[in-house]
Amino acid sequence: MDFTDVSLTALRVFRAVAEQGTFTAAAGSLGYTQSAVSRQIASIEKLAGAELLERHREGVKLTAAGHLVLRRATAVLDQIDATARELSGLPAQAATVRVGWFPSAGAALLPKAITALRRTHPGITVLSREGSTPALVRALRAGSVDLALLGSAPPFRAPDTESPALVLHTLTERSLCIALPVAHPLARGDYIDVADLHGQQWIAGPNTSDDRLMGVWPGLDERPEIAHTARDWLAKLRLVAAGCGLTTIPAVLAPAVLPGVRVLPVRGGPQEQRRLLLAYLPSPLSEAAARTAEAFRAAAIELHGPL
Repeated sequence: MDFTDVSLTALRVFRAVAEQGTFTAAAGSLGYTQSAVSRQIASIEKLAGAELLERHREGVKLTAAGHLVLRRATAVLDQIDATARELSGLPAQAATVRVGWFPSAGAALLPKAITALRRTHPGITVLSREGSTPALVRALRAGSVDLALLGSAPPFRAPDTESPALVLHTLTERSLCIALPVAHPLARGDYIDVADLHGQQWIAGPNTSDDRLMGVWPGLDERPEIAHTARDWLAKLRLVAAGCGLTTIPAVLAPAVLPGVRVLPVRGGPQEQRRLLLAYLPSPLSEAAARTAEAFRAAAIELHGPL
């Protein structure tokens, strides 16, 4: 047996593991058991005659051989999927662009760009998916998305250390803001002094892997009082509108705030800048992907002004 005997199932499982970062997450995305995923990975590594994944406690990382197999597997699976669509009478995917986006980018920028693209280039179909920045970077590497909208905070490091480096374009760079109820005493001015954030109740997101409290002002020199925890932005903003607390909000989300919510900048202390990045692999974009990328740039300028 050699690698020419590899199955499409094994290739799909391998791509899912590379994209999701763990066997458990890949099993969940495919509807498989974890043991089934492990068997498929063992099978493909046996046929390759090499280790394709480095196993770590926090997840997996592709080896040099793994990167080679992933590139070839992605090309093969995309061709098989395109053939299946053509055989079923569906249009080919030549004008389809797959976009990944981190949560706050989906509230205003994504729909604005898609609306404009439909008007100027109706032959392009955008398929999108939400994810965290690390998950979207893995999806780019795995070939599951063509473009990704990523979030970045100081010190603005590259989103991963893999080679080749991703192409990154900054669409916006704005200060982090505070969303608060319009009836809140701090909502009367044009900005909030950082000292006035002491003693406030916060609406936070679940802890991230580095234990940052998303939704609480960074660097607050007191133990914050977390009144509510929510992952969904709409839930957070509804809680703010109901007077249940304050939350941080990136400027990219400000155009989509609800009635009853005011968004204000913060003065004093270090500037808390946030970037919205457009990312893709360092290979020529298809014409449809390039048009879509330009639509994101134009939408960012229209919503937030030039950099």
